[in-house]
Amino acid sequence: MGSAFINGTGSYLPEKVLTNRDLEMMVDTSDEWITTRTGIKERRICPAGKCSSDLGYEASLKAIENSSINVEDIEMIICATITPDMYFPSKGCMIQKKLGLNNIPSFDISAACSGFIYGLEIARNFVENKKYKNILVVAAECMSRLTDYTDRNTCVLLGDGAGAAVVSYTEKENTGILGSYISSSGKYGKLLYVPAGGSLLPASFETVEKRLHFMKMEGPALFKIAVQTMTESVLAILKDFNLKKEDISLIVPHQANLRIISSVSKNLGIPLEKFFINIEKYGNMSAACVPVALDEAAREGRIKQGDLIVTVAFGAGLTWGANLIRWEK
Repeated sequence: MGSAFINGTGSYLPEKVLTNRDLEMMVDTSDEWITTRTGIKERRICPAGKCSSDLGYEASLKAIENSSINVEDIEMIICATITPDMYFPSKGCMIQKKLGLNNIPSFDISAACSGFIYGLEIARNFVENKKYKNILVVAAECMSRLTDYTDRNTCVLLGDGAGAAVVSYTEKENTGILGSYISSSGKYGKLLYVPAGGSLLPASFETVEKRLHFMKMEGPALFKIAVQTMTESVLAILKDFNLKKEDISLIVPHQANLRIISSVSKNLGIPLEKFFINIEKYGNMSAACVPVALDEAAREGRIKQGDLIVTVAFGAGLTWGANLIRWEK
């Protein structure tokens, strides 16, 4: 039947860096407090006048350049985001325009930090069914636009960036994106959300005054569920494919909090050295975390031909999931 494999990866980070020292001047916090509780030292910030589709476009160009195809070979664009340029048109269509493409399906998905995990699974199904040969999966976020820089519990966490992958068809079997485990539970929605700006609470003087257009988070409750669901996702994918923990070469996790990643490592009994971690440089970029980390891992030689890779994430919704990938490049 053939397989869907990751033909190329790319990432893009804005030049502006916001360090912990910078945040000390903005809110009641310290470098030691942030580093101890999150593992984050700095994050990137998208400049004024630019938007998340600009970041996604740059990451897409790098992913296509890293692949064996040309821009015009892209037959579909799937964009994972919770920070679109605007309500509509979709960011997928914005990126399509910037790439100079026409008459192909382009759309956004909203699964927050799990967006890239969901996007890869959607692309895998289209490609394995031979409907499309080359699909661009993009995750791009400007989380700084949702950040309340008067709230020290959330503003230290978030950053901007984008990652992308070209998912293509190969005649080879049992390679590439082997499968996924994805799930969600809406009952936990109020643990991580933006209250206003939608049809429930459209923008008004009151919503702006009450700072309801910024992210709200119940940290302690979310921490426990994040560890539980990420652990569950990895174990589920191993069980589905009758694999042992030792079979996994590398785990590429969502970069929300170093303590979460460490707890997942402990729960699974998999050494932290097998987790790719770059949270200290970028913080939490929502859906962009996993593809940026995957791209960096590949370019740094942490992933080799034939390696079994697990990507895993959780996010607002709440959503969570994992992909199992046999690296084919």
